[in-house]
Amino acid sequence: MKYEILRKKYPQFIYENFSWKIEGKNLRISFSFETPPNISFSPQLIIENIDSVRLNNLEWGMVDNFVFHLGLIESFSYWKATCSPEILVKAGSLDDKQAQWWKDLLISGLGQYFFENKIDFREKGFLEISFPFKSRNLRPSLLNLKKRFLVPLGGGKDSILTLELLKKTKKRVNGFSLNPNPAVEKIIKLAGFSNPVIVRRQIDPKLLQLNRQGFLNGHTPFSSYLAFLSVFCAVIFDYKYLAFSNERSANEGNVEYLGQEINHQYSKSFAFEKKFREYCAKYLARGVEYFSLLRPLYELQIAKLFSRYPKYFKSFLSCNQASSTKSGTQEPSGQWCGRCSKCLFVFACLYPFLGKKQTTEIFGEDLFEKKELLSVLQELIGEKRFKPFECVGTTKESLVAFYLSWEAFRGHTSESALPALLDYFEKEILPRHPNLKSEAKKILNSRNPENNLSKIHLTIDK
Repeated sequence: MKYEILRKKYPQFIYENFSWKIEGKNLRISFSFETPPNISFSPQLIIENIDSVRLNNLEWGMVDNFVFHLGLIESFSYWKATCSPEILVKAGSLDDKQAQWWKDLLISGLGQYFFENKIDFREKGFLEISFPFKSRNLRPSLLNLKKRFLVPLGGGKDSILTLELLKKTKKRVNGFSLNPNPAVEKIIKLAGFSNPVIVRRQIDPKLLQLNRQGFLNGHTPFSSYLAFLSVFCAVIFDYKYLAFSNERSANEGNVEYLGQEINHQYSKSFAFEKKFREYCAKYLARGVEYFSLLRPLYELQIAKLFSRYPKYFKSFLSCNQASSTKSGTQEPSGQWCGRCSKCLFVFACLYPFLGKKQTTEIFGEDLFEKKELLSVLQELIGEKRFKPFECVGTTKESLVAFYLSWEAFRGHTSESALPALLDYFEKEILPRHPNLKSEAKKILNSRNPENNLSKIHLTIDK
C-alpha cells in the first residue's frame, strides 16, 4: 500500500499502556498499542529465571520506567505498518528533550525503511510525538552493580570474539540472548555458560498478518532495542558492564536519500552508542556501562582474531536469511544461505586467514565459484549501486578482503585456475586499485580511537 493512503486512514498510533508481573521464575511484560480505528497490538516479553527478591527491592518506579522504555522502542516495529503522522504516548511521561531524542532515533534508525518504501520523512508535519504526561526530570539512581560483564549473543563471530577476549582477561562473563536460535544455544554451551540470561520476545501475530496484506514493512533499529533490553537485564541480574560487539565498520552508511545518510547499521554505530550512553545516564540508570568492546576494529580484523577459535567454526552463523520467516510464511532455515551479501562478505573475510578448505567447510560450498554472486561482489566493493543493506564492512575493507583472498589463493594453493569471482577480481578490479596491499596493511593494523574502552579500562591486543 502507498504510505500516503495509510497515513490518512491511520493518522494516530497510540502507546496505550504496559504491564508486568512475576510468574514463577519469570517476568512477563505486556504492551498495548492502538492504531485507530481498527488495529490493536499486544506484544509480550518474558525474561526468564529472575531473582524476584532483587526485582522487588529495586527503587520504587524503576521497573516501571524500564518497562515503559521497552514499550517505546518496541513500538517502532508496529508504528511502521501505517507510518502514522502522530505517535501518542499515554503509557508514561516524557519531557521535550526525550521526545526529540526518540524522534531522532526513529528518523535515523528507520532510514532504510523510508528509502525502500519511498517515504519522504522531510515533509512538514511528518511525525509528532505527543505526550499528555510531562516528566519531572528526576535524576536516576546510581546503582552499585557487580563488576561483571554481560555479552549479548546473536550467533555470529563478533559476539563470540567479545566473550572470548573478555574471558582471556579473566573477567567474569555471562551471555545474554533474545530468542536464542540453535546457533546461539551451541555457542552458549561451548562458552561454558551454565546460567545465561534468556529473554523471549513474542511479536503480535497481527503484525505479520498486516505485512502479508500489504501494510508497510521494513528494517527497524534492532540493536537499539537490544540496548534498552540489555540495560534492564543488567540491572535486574546485577551486571555493571554491557559488552556489545559493534565494530568500527558500522559507522559507514549505505546510501544518501533525501539529503540524509541511510545506514542499515545506525544503531550499531558509535554515534548511537554515545547518544544512548547519555540517555541511559539521564533517564534510566546510572552505574551501568553500555559499550562495544570491538568498536576499535574493522570486520576484517575481527575475522582475523576469530580465526583463532576453531571450536566455534561449526556453530556460528552470521547469515540473517537463516532466521528469516518472511512474515511468518516459512520456517527459518538455520543455515548459511550462500546467496546474500552477508554470506559472501563473511566468506571473503575468513578466507585469507582460514584458507579455502576450512572456509568452504564452514559454508558448505565455495562461494567464490558462484558466478551468480558477481553482482553482490560488485555492490560490496562499490562498483554497482550502493553498499548492501546488511551488516557488512566498509566498501574499502570489502576490496581488501577480496584482495587478501586472491592473494591467499595465488600464494597457498596449487590450483592454477582461479574461482569465478576471484578471476573477475584479478582481471577487472586489481588493475584499477594498485594500492590494495598497502591498504590491507593499514586496515589490519589500525585501531579506531573513537570508543568507550578507556572508560571501562579495557584494550584489545593485536
